Amino acid sequence: MAVVITDICINCGACIDECPVEAIVDDEDNPTGEEIYYVYEDKCVECVGYHDEPACAEACPTEGCIVWGECKEGMTCKEDRGEPGTPVVE
Repeated sequence: MAVVITDICINCGACIDECPVEAIVDDEDNPTGEEIYYVYEDKCVECVGYHDEPACAEACPTEGCIVWGECKEGMTCKEDRGEPGTPVVE
C-alpha cells in the first residue's frame, strides 16, 4: 500500500522533494488529470526499512495530509510483508 495524500494538502511540494523513490508528482503531472498531487502506488515504498515514517509525511507542514499503513482489504502492507524499498539515488 502506498501513502495517500488527503484533501487537506496545500500543494507546497515538500513531499515531492523528500520522496526517495520519486513516487509523488504534482498536479501538472497527475496522470488522472485531477488538480491534486498524485502518488504512484507501484513506486511508493512507504520508506519501510529506512525511516520510522515516510519521508514525505515527515516533510509535510500540515501534519496529517499524508496517511499510510492502512492496507486495502485483502492486501498486506509493505511493512507487514517485510518488503524494503530501494530509494532512488541521484
